[in-house]
Amino acid sequence: MSDAPAFDAGFRERLAELFAWRRDVRRFRTDPVDPALVDTLIETASLAPSVGLSQPWRFVTVDTPARRAAIRAAFADSNAAALAAQPDARAAAYAALKLAGLDAAPVHIAVLVEPDPAQGHGLGRTTMPETVGYSAVLAIHTLWLAARAAGLGLGWVSILEPERVCAILDVPADWRLVGYLCLGWPAAETVTPELETAGWEHRRPASVVRR
Repeated sequence: MSDAPAFDAGFRERLAELFAWRRDVRRFRTDPVDPALVDTLIETASLAPSVGLSQPWRFVTVDTPARRAAIRAAFADSNAAALAAQPDARAAAYAALKLAGLDAAPVHIAVLVEPDPAQGHGLGRTTMPETVGYSAVLAIHTLWLAARAAGLGLGWVSILEPERVCAILDVPADWRLVGYLCLGWPAAETVTPELETAGWEHRRPASVVRR
Protein backbone atom coordinates (compact mmCIF):
# COMPACT_ATOMS: atom_id res chain seq x y z
CA MET A 1 0.00 0.00 0.00
CA SER A 2 1.32 3.43 -0.95
CA ASP A 3 1.95 6.05 1.74
CA ALA A 4 1.46 8.85 -0.79
CA PRO A 5 -1.02 11.49 0.41
CA ALA A 6 -4.29 12.05 -1.43
CA PHE A 7 -4.70 15.64 -2.60
CA ASP A 8 -8.43 16.25 -2.66
CA ALA A 9 -10.42 18.87 -4.56
CA GLY A 10 -10.27 21.29 -1.64
CA PHE A 11 -6.50 21.12 -1.56
CA ARG A 12 -6.24 21.60 -5.32
CA GLU A 13 -8.49 24.64 -5.10
CA ARG A 14 -6.32 26.21 -2.41
CA LEU A 15 -3.20 25.35 -4.40
CA ALA A 16 -4.65 27.20 -7.39
CA GLU A 17 -5.24 30.18 -5.08
CA LEU A 18 -1.60 30.04 -4.00
CA PHE A 19 -0.46 30.12 -7.62
CA ALA A 20 -2.73 33.08 -8.37
CA TRP A 21 -1.62 35.05 -5.30
CA ARG A 22 2.11 34.51 -5.80
CA ARG A 23 3.27 38.00 -6.64
CA ASP A 24 6.58 39.68 -7.40
CA VAL A 25 6.56 42.00 -4.40
CA ARG A 26 8.46 45.30 -4.53
CA ARG A 27 6.99 47.07 -1.50
CA PHE A 28 7.69 45.64 1.94
CA ARG A 29 7.10 46.44 5.56
CA THR A 30 10.30 46.59 7.58
CA ASP A 31 9.07 44.13 10.24
CA PRO A 32 11.66 41.41 10.83
CA VAL A 33 11.24 37.83 9.66
CA ASP A 34 12.04 35.05 12.12
CA PRO A 35 15.37 33.48 11.03
CA ALA A 36 13.90 30.05 11.76
CA LEU A 37 11.21 30.71 9.16
CA VAL A 38 13.85 31.69 6.62
CA ASP A 39 15.70 28.44 7.36
CA THR A 40 12.48 26.47 6.87
CA LEU A 41 11.83 28.18 3.54
CA ILE A 42 15.31 27.34 2.29
CA GLU A 43 14.85 23.73 3.39
CA THR A 44 11.59 23.64 1.44
CA ALA A 45 13.27 25.18 -1.60
CA SER A 46 15.83 22.38 -1.49
CA LEU A 47 13.03 19.90 -2.23
CA ALA A 48 12.83 21.33 -5.76
CA PRO A 49 13.66 19.03 -8.67
CA SER A 50 17.16 19.29 -10.08
CA VAL A 51 18.93 17.75 -13.03
CA GLY A 52 20.55 14.46 -11.98
CA LEU A 53 19.62 15.25 -8.37
CA SER A 54 22.57 17.64 -8.42
CA GLN A 55 21.00 20.32 -6.18
CA PRO A 56 23.33 22.92 -7.72
CA TRP A 57 21.74 25.93 -6.00
CA ARG A 58 23.63 27.86 -3.35
CA PHE A 59 21.76 30.24 -1.02
CA VAL A 60 23.69 33.21 0.37
CA THR A 61 21.93 35.43 2.89
CA VAL A 62 23.12 39.01 2.67
CA ASP A 63 23.03 40.52 6.16
CA THR A 64 25.87 43.01 6.56
CA PRO A 65 25.09 46.70 5.95
CA ALA A 66 28.21 47.09 3.82
CA ARG A 67 27.26 44.33 1.41
CA ARG A 68 23.66 45.50 1.22
CA ALA A 69 24.83 49.03 0.46
CA ALA A 70 27.10 47.69 -2.28
CA ILE A 71 24.24 45.71 -3.80
CA ARG A 72 22.01 48.79 -3.64
CA ALA A 73 24.68 50.82 -5.46
CA ALA A 74 25.04 48.08 -8.08
CA PHE A 75 21.29 48.14 -8.64
CA ALA A 76 21.25 51.93 -8.95
CA ASP A 77 23.94 51.82 -11.65
CA SER A 78 22.22 49.05 -13.62
CA ASN A 79 18.83 50.70 -13.29
CA ALA A 80 20.18 54.02 -14.54
CA ALA A 81 21.66 52.24 -17.57
CA ALA A 82 18.35 50.46 -18.21
CA LEU A 83 16.46 53.75 -18.00
CA ALA A 84 18.83 55.37 -20.46
CA ALA A 85 18.25 52.50 -22.89
CA GLN A 86 14.46 52.90 -22.87
CA PRO A 87 12.82 54.41 -25.95
CA ASP A 88 11.43 57.88 -25.35
CA ALA A 89 7.87 56.58 -25.32
CA ARG A 90 8.68 54.21 -22.48
CA ALA A 91 11.17 56.19 -20.42
CA ALA A 92 8.66 57.99 -18.17
CA ALA A 93 6.74 54.77 -17.52
CA TYR A 94 9.95 52.94 -16.67
CA ALA A 95 11.11 55.69 -14.32
CA ALA A 96 7.79 55.48 -12.45
CA LEU A 97 8.12 51.77 -11.74
CA LYS A 98 9.36 50.52 -8.39
CA LEU A 99 11.72 47.79 -9.46
CA ALA A 100 13.33 46.72 -6.18
CA GLY A 101 12.54 46.23 -2.52
CA LEU A 102 16.16 46.48 -1.47
CA ASP A 103 15.65 49.29 1.04
CA ALA A 104 12.76 47.91 3.10
CA ALA A 105 12.91 44.13 2.76
CA PRO A 106 14.35 42.64 5.97
CA VAL A 107 15.82 39.57 4.25
CA HIS A 108 18.09 39.47 1.21
CA ILE A 109 19.00 36.13 -0.36
CA ALA A 110 21.29 35.67 -3.34
CA VAL A 111 20.68 32.42 -5.19
CA LEU A 112 23.70 31.20 -7.09
CA VAL A 113 24.48 28.04 -8.97
CA GLU A 114 27.56 25.85 -9.00
CA PRO A 115 27.77 25.14 -12.73
CA ASP A 116 29.51 21.78 -12.54
CA PRO A 117 28.71 20.23 -9.16
CA ALA A 118 30.11 16.83 -8.27
CA GLN A 119 26.71 15.82 -6.93
CA GLY A 120 24.65 14.15 -9.62
CA HIS A 121 27.73 12.87 -11.48
CA GLY A 122 26.85 14.91 -14.57
CA LEU A 123 23.61 13.01 -15.25
CA GLY A 124 21.27 14.80 -17.66
CA ARG A 125 23.47 17.81 -18.39
CA THR A 126 25.95 16.63 -21.00
CA THR A 127 23.86 17.92 -23.90
CA MET A 128 22.01 20.60 -21.92
CA PRO A 129 24.36 22.07 -19.30
CA GLU A 130 21.92 24.97 -18.89
CA THR A 131 19.65 22.63 -16.92
CA VAL A 132 21.88 23.32 -13.90
CA GLY A 133 20.70 26.93 -13.94
CA TYR A 134 17.12 25.86 -14.62
CA SER A 135 17.30 23.71 -11.49
CA ALA A 136 18.18 26.78 -9.42
CA VAL A 137 15.19 28.61 -10.92
CA LEU A 138 12.94 25.76 -9.79
CA ALA A 139 14.36 26.13 -6.28
CA ILE A 140 13.56 29.85 -6.38
CA HIS A 141 10.00 29.16 -7.50
CA THR A 142 9.56 26.60 -4.73
CA LEU A 143 10.83 29.14 -2.21
CA TRP A 144 8.49 31.74 -3.68
CA LEU A 145 5.41 29.57 -3.22
CA ALA A 146 6.42 28.51 0.28
CA ALA A 147 6.99 32.15 1.24
CA ARG A 148 3.59 33.16 -0.12
CA ALA A 149 1.94 30.32 1.82
CA ALA A 150 3.59 31.70 4.99
CA GLY A 151 2.22 35.17 4.31
CA LEU A 152 5.53 36.55 3.07
CA GLY A 153 6.26 38.35 -0.15
CA LEU A 154 9.23 37.81 -2.41
CA GLY A 155 10.71 40.07 -5.06
CA TRP A 156 13.24 38.97 -7.65
CA VAL A 157 15.75 41.75 -8.42
CA SER A 158 17.19 41.08 -11.87
CA ILE A 159 18.53 44.55 -12.69
CA LEU A 160 22.00 43.66 -11.47
CA GLU A 161 25.27 42.69 -13.14
CA PRO A 162 25.94 39.10 -11.98
CA GLU A 163 29.72 39.43 -11.92
CA ARG A 164 29.54 42.53 -9.74
CA VAL A 165 27.20 40.81 -7.29
CA CYS A 166 29.45 37.75 -7.09
CA ALA A 167 32.43 40.02 -6.34
CA ILE A 168 30.50 41.83 -3.60
CA LEU A 169 29.50 38.53 -2.01
CA ASP A 170 33.00 37.03 -2.40
CA VAL A 171 31.71 33.65 -3.55
CA PRO A 172 33.79 30.99 -5.33
CA ALA A 173 34.92 32.15 -8.76
CA ASP A 174 32.88 29.59 -10.72
CA TRP A 175 29.54 30.30 -9.03
CA ARG A 176 27.00 32.20 -11.13
CA LEU A 177 24.20 34.46 -9.92
CA VAL A 178 20.71 33.25 -10.82
CA GLY A 179 18.58 35.57 -8.73
CA TYR A 180 18.79 38.19 -5.99
CA LEU A 181 15.73 37.93 -3.77
CA CYS A 182 14.10 40.37 -1.36
CA LEU A 183 11.94 38.66 1.25
CA GLY A 184 9.59 40.15 3.81
CA TRP A 185 6.04 41.07 4.73
CA PRO A 186 4.28 42.76 1.79
CA ALA A 187 3.09 46.31 2.35
CA ALA A 188 -0.11 45.50 0.44
CA GLU A 189 -1.82 42.40 -0.90
CA THR A 190 -3.11 42.18 -4.46
CA VAL A 191 -3.87 39.37 -6.87
CA THR A 192 -3.04 41.64 -9.82
CA PRO A 193 0.63 41.91 -10.83
CA GLU A 194 2.04 45.34 -10.02
CA LEU A 195 3.33 45.77 -13.57
CA GLU A 196 -0.20 45.19 -14.84
CA THR A 197 -1.62 47.74 -12.40
CA ALA A 198 0.99 50.23 -13.61
CA GLY A 199 0.03 49.59 -17.23
CA TRP A 200 3.45 48.27 -18.21
CA GLU A 201 2.23 44.89 -19.43
CA HIS A 202 -0.75 42.56 -19.14
CA ARG A 203 -0.85 38.83 -18.48
CA ARG A 204 -1.90 36.83 -21.51
CA PRO A 205 -4.25 33.84 -21.24
CA ALA A 206 -2.92 30.34 -21.81
CA SER A 207 -4.78 30.18 -25.13
CA VAL A 208 -2.42 32.84 -26.50
CA VAL A 209 0.86 31.23 -25.41
CA ARG A 210 -0.06 27.61 -26.08
CA ARG A 211 1.04 26.03 -29.34
